[in-house]
Amino acid sequence: MDKMSSPKRLGVLTSGGDAQGMNAAVRSIVRTALSRGLEVFSIYEGFQGMVDGGTYIRQMNWDSVGGILHLGGTILGTSRSEEFRTRAGRLKAAQNLLDHGIDSLVVIGGDGSLTGAFIFYQEWPGLVKELLDQKLINLGLAEQHPKLTIVGLPGSIDNDLIGTDMSIGTDTALHRITEAIDAINSTAASHQRTFVVEIMGRHCGYLALMSAIATGADWVLIPESPPNIDNWEDTMCKYLKAGRKAGRRDTFVVVAEGAQDRHGNPITSDYVRKILQEKLGEEVRITILGHVQRGGAPSAFDRNLGTLLGHAAVEQVISAEAAKEPRLIGLRGNRITDTPLADCLEKNRAISDAVTAQDFNQVIALRGDHFQEAFRTFRTLLRALPHPPEPGQKRFRLAVMHAGALSPGMNTAVRVAVRYGLDLGHILLGVRNGFLGFAMGEIEEMNWMSVNGWAPRGGAELGTNRTIPGDSDYYTIARKIEEYKIDGLLIIGGWNAYYSAYRLLTERPHFPAFNIPIVCLPASIDNNLSGTELSVGADTALNNIVSAVDKIKQSAVAQERCFIVEVMGRYCGYLALMSGLATGAERVYMHEEGISLSDLQVDLENLITGFQHGKRLGLIIRNENAHPIYTTDFIRSLLEVEGGGLFDVRQAILGHLQQGGNPSPFDRSFATRLATKCIDYLIQQTSLNSNKSAFIGLQGKEIKFHDLEEFIRMSDEPNQRPKDLWWLSLRPVADALAQPKLASLPSDL
Repeated sequence: MDKMSSPKRLGVLTSGGDAQGMNAAVRSIVRTALSRGLEVFSIYEGFQGMVDGGTYIRQMNWDSVGGILHLGGTILGTSRSEEFRTRAGRLKAAQNLLDHGIDSLVVIGGDGSLTGAFIFYQEWPGLVKELLDQKLINLGLAEQHPKLTIVGLPGSIDNDLIGTDMSIGTDTALHRITEAIDAINSTAASHQRTFVVEIMGRHCGYLALMSAIATGADWVLIPESPPNIDNWEDTMCKYLKAGRKAGRRDTFVVVAEGAQDRHGNPITSDYVRKILQEKLGEEVRITILGHVQRGGAPSAFDRNLGTLLGHAAVEQVISAEAAKEPRLIGLRGNRITDTPLADCLEKNRAISDAVTAQDFNQVIALRGDHFQEAFRTFRTLLRALPHPPEPGQKRFRLAVMHAGALSPGMNTAVRVAVRYGLDLGHILLGVRNGFLGFAMGEIEEMNWMSVNGWAPRGGAELGTNRTIPGDSDYYTIARKIEEYKIDGLLIIGGWNAYYSAYRLLTERPHFPAFNIPIVCLPASIDNNLSGTELSVGADTALNNIVSAVDKIKQSAVAQERCFIVEVMGRYCGYLALMSGLATGAERVYMHEEGISLSDLQVDLENLITGFQHGKRLGLIIRNENAHPIYTTDFIRSLLEVEGGGLFDVRQAILGHLQQGGNPSPFDRSFATRLATKCIDYLIQQTSLNSNKSAFIGLQGKEIKFHDLEEFIRMSDEPNQRPKDLWWLSLRPVADALAQPKLASLPSDL
């Protein structure tokens, strides 16, 4: 087949610093491209490999990217190529691409890598002409490839790229940081010791800021916000001393490696240590996390982010839009979006210019709403004690409680709600043990230190249960609202929490005490709540599942086994589908789709064919209530009996480990965002003497409130899940990447 009639050819490379999740993106790009009829070439060692050509550019097949989803780093290798920065180097690169018939590139990297790719795009017509003039290519080849198509994916743990809320690798880096600080925290509290923790981020303080929020750090120094006074050291130490006096047993200062003062002088971790040691009069330790932040297996979030961005990148290459101008594929809220790459790079340059001009308000503004919001929130949370109420201020009495099943991140939400509300001058009450405790009067006033140390804790310090108030409970709950003079109520929990809040609403005609604003914050590992696409706790559960399945896969591949892994979710298949996407499972069974005998027969035939052709591992994920008859044990027995001895079949029911452990950084951050907005909502409604009630959630790119009266209308009540299941649209992506188009071929996950 000549080049005129051959399929479109796509090149993929990783460049700059490595980031966990790059392999997931490469796997997705290769398999999506193959399924769409493209030929795919991987370019090894970044732009330098493109310059060197030869064996650095290799055609990929389906199994070339098998077994890489869980690996950190990048299997393609990466580099920072000085030669590609020159026009002569880019001329060599263009010739090597044309020799392979490649005129489309997906580049995974940071600002420098994508800037280089954009320059390459701009120069392409001139480079092709120069190669033609030098007779290094022929006219036919030049006419076939007049333009270069570029699609960029953000791959940078620093999260310093405009055009996406999260870059590939950032979430995993936050996992490494929070795990380290959580571990240090216990020894620091034991000895009442102060620690300075240095975090990566030469030009962007995202990792430092978000890890400080997630771990409950006492101070943070980031490039975007230098201390605004010259004697900032005294101010910092004053706050830290006040924290100790208030009862804190440990002190943490988080320093981004690029932190500086307002004159542009670096603020190093060693300098901060010396200042603290001198002014606090105690021993201070430094922990520099370094490249551990880049290492290890990617988180569930980064695997799925890399997968979805990679899939979208190929679709963008095929579309007419990519032919017009280079695009950046990113994540906005919970939506995969594409933005002109030129716009993103221009805004990144604007940030750099603002830093040079020391216009730091502009720097923070350009970082986006989420960064600004997080920065404002942290400035409240780091305080040793809240601001005193304003003279004459009306102080509202706001109650906070859990309800429904346990979900990691509940404690984080309570901590933020309590401290944020107190700092605004109001009175916060904690209700223990859900609605049972509410009815029994287990209500206490919370102070600043009541929630000290709650940010990283799993479980639910206020207690929770699944009890929904019955007819006999309404009177006693109404009496407690009156007795404690509660003006507003924040309920943090899952389906039972929402349904209980809705019932209080319907009982207002009979119990006037319920005529207070009520707001529900979604906390459910099942992610089965209306009005939000994500719930606090679901990300932690996914990471627990993925960690367990990674170990199961190692066992399976060593002994030619198929594992059926049962995950929670009740009648909602979110955990099953998203963990299947993150682990590369070849089959996911969910209640929304059910299971038929013909499904089982097809899956059995695929497994038999695969193992006959050298397959060593099979993985099926099953939602716990996928089918009442075709249980996990039934499917295991069926596959084992009918497998003809080709492979063993084992089942793993993960159970409550999915609810356990400390909340993930994402869940801590998400709980923080939602809790501040919920307190603002209650204060606003109470100020207006309104009893308007709502539930909050992330939908698309925005966090929104929905009227609580709409809860049942928006829900599939019998199955306790939303009517709108946004994540079902990802099912074709999971299926397409798990199995080759020809079922007769073995497939490594």
